[in-house]
Amino acid sequence: MSRAEIHVLAPTRFADRPDLPGFVTDVRPARRDPVGRAAKAADLAGLAGLVVPFDPEGVESLVSAAGALRATRHARVTAEFHPAVTTPVYAAKLSASLQRFSAGRLDWKIAVDLDRDVARAQGDFLEGPDRYRRAAEFLTIAKGVWHAPSFDFEGEFYQVLAGGLRFPASPGPFPRVYLSGSSPEALRLSAEHADVHVLDTADQEIPDLPGVTLGLRLRLADVDTTAATIREQVDRGVGVFLIDAEPLPDAAYLLGESLIPRLARLARQDKETVRG
Repeated sequence: MSRAEIHVLAPTRFADRPDLPGFVTDVRPARRDPVGRAAKAADLAGLAGLVVPFDPEGVESLVSAAGALRATRHARVTAEFHPAVTTPVYAAKLSASLQRFSAGRLDWKIAVDLDRDVARAQGDFLEGPDRYRRAAEFLTIAKGVWHAPSFDFEGEFYQVLAGGLRFPASPGPFPRVYLSGSSPEALRLSAEHADVHVLDTADQEIPDLPGVTLGLRLRLADVDTTAATIREQVDRGVGVFLIDAEPLPDAAYLLGESLIPRLARLARQDKETVRG
């Protein structure tokens, strides 16, 4: 079995706790940042990284990713965000700053096709294929201003005139881009811009995306079942796994202490079988 990259999805909401009556002084400690706690755990557990999901009712993913990068030394941090929440030029500038102080550990996961009501609540009324065309323009511009001191673009959704990052030194590597979806529009977008294409289900047909790493989002079952699934998917060519372990508060520690050793044992067994 080839090596699998294990990333854990961070919780994006603070744990509920009861409200106190107005006449009671609240001396309870401040609630801890859920993303920061998960990031430190992922780093200590030896996971490849942490994903901060796009959650309109939770913490802001790009801001939280910045905090997670500051709290870690080795783990990659993926911020999932919707193209409508910022401009591509500003997203590139913000990310370039984060790459500079984190040694290039920031990645992007673009949430393209939101639920209709959720999208409209964010002020976004685009639907269908328009969302994918906008995402393609967003990524084209972000990469363009990243790599050129002066970049022009005129498209259907964005216009940029003489844009570009003018840092004294290189901003570092452009964030690794995660995309997903099985529609023709989604696959075209991934073929053009994705570094990792995330499958929605374990039984989804493997798309033909030369040069793109395949990923899979998995809900954590028991450790043995999850390890067996990862082993099967690695054999299908999947290399990156995004593990959703909520509501476990210390999921990263569980993955580091139990899942990764289990995968290592399976890999050793595979090598022994080949030698045998």
